Amino acid sequence: MKIALVTQYFWPETFSINDLVKSLVDQGHSVEVFTGKPNYPEGQVFDGYSPEGATTEIFYNSVPVHRAPLRPRGAGGAKNLVLNYLSFVYNGLKHFPRQAQGKDFDVILVFTLSPITSVIPAIYLKWRLKTHLAIWVLDLWPESLRATGFIKNRAVLGLVGCMVRIIYGCSDTILVQSRAFIAAVSRYTKRDKVFYYPNSHVDVPRFASDVTTVPGDVLQLMDENFCLVFTGNLGTAQALPTIIAAADQLRSLHDFRLVLVGSGSMSGWLQQQKQDLGLDNVILAGRYPAVEMPQFLVRASGLLVSLTAAEIFSQTVPAKIQSYLAAGRPIIASLNGEGAAVVLEARAGISCPAEDVDALVAAIKHLYDLPVTERQSLGRRGRDYFLKHFETNAQAAALVDVLQQRIAK
Repeated sequence: MKIALVTQYFWPETFSINDLVKSLVDQGHSVEVFTGKPNYPEGQVFDGYSPEGATTEIFYNSVPVHRAPLRPRGAGGAKNLVLNYLSFVYNGLKHFPRQAQGKDFDVILVFTLSPITSVIPAIYLKWRLKTHLAIWVLDLWPESLRATGFIKNRAVLGLVGCMVRIIYGCSDTILVQSRAFIAAVSRYTKRDKVFYYPNSHVDVPRFASDVTTVPGDVLQLMDENFCLVFTGNLGTAQALPTIIAAADQLRSLHDFRLVLVGSGSMSGWLQQQKQDLGLDNVILAGRYPAVEMPQFLVRASGLLVSLTAAEIFSQTVPAKIQSYLAAGRPIIASLNGEGAAVVLEARAGISCPAEDVDALVAAIKHLYDLPVTERQSLGRRGRDYFLKHFETNAQAAALVDVLQQRIAK
């Protein structure tokens, strides 16, 4: 199958789509990527790249990666993000048709994290190339804009909803990352073109390398204590006040440590809370590349995933759940809905309601009190579930099956 992948986010940025592309190539398919200049999450274009100029490079030995100019997202804020989103649309419309000229694709696939506007250049490509357009929806618009407070004006949200309806209407196939998304997306388009296709994750290393940039004192601390590890974005959606409040109540567990690995808009707030409350049991490890994650995962006594109680997040399965399951460690899911359901269905850990401090404290104490053998059993069941439902190679084959069936209709 010949696939044109349109995505605002791609290698060397760290997203699951990178590994999915590798698996597709390994399975004999042809992939060509149309993207922007890498600048996520720090907001500055990566070293070796320039915001200006359209370029082409090769990924994974054989995958052409066409890059349109892009205004980097900067330090964040609504204005910077809007300009970043619009620059991808404008430059994608301007450059992608030329970069795809004279080429034949079976399908155009869009990896659709926020923003949904990243589909717009793909719609034009569909018209130019006269081919099938499939979009993979991993974030709901306008619901996510409302939930995060990015847009509060009802009229503007209504206009975004109209835009979403048009974008979905121009698509031939819509893949959604959770079963709960099916009903949400079907409010804007025909139900018969919406299909459940979960996020995937490459199998994680089950060992930590002897060569690492993680400070030795951090590794020693994790080796000597019961560590509950949280990895990824540290932002408003992750219900960090709930986590900090729980850590404050768990001072009596002398060897308990909450290890936060990552960065985000609330990193400064976390640092201030740790200092103001004197939380010696909270470790802000900082941000590390994906290759360093095994250093933390193999030393974790448990893994924590959390989201706020906003309705949209109950429909979402956070991507980190797949990596947690693959790691073979017990999971505490401080969230509602689909994500918690996956953890419980896998019998891989404990769930508690989102933003419920007392319930989170109880869940952590329960995991802390479990015998090591029972924690290991939770981890094994989670890993078995991952291999069956989320492993990248299997999911790549499933993606091709769905697309081929849809194209043949």
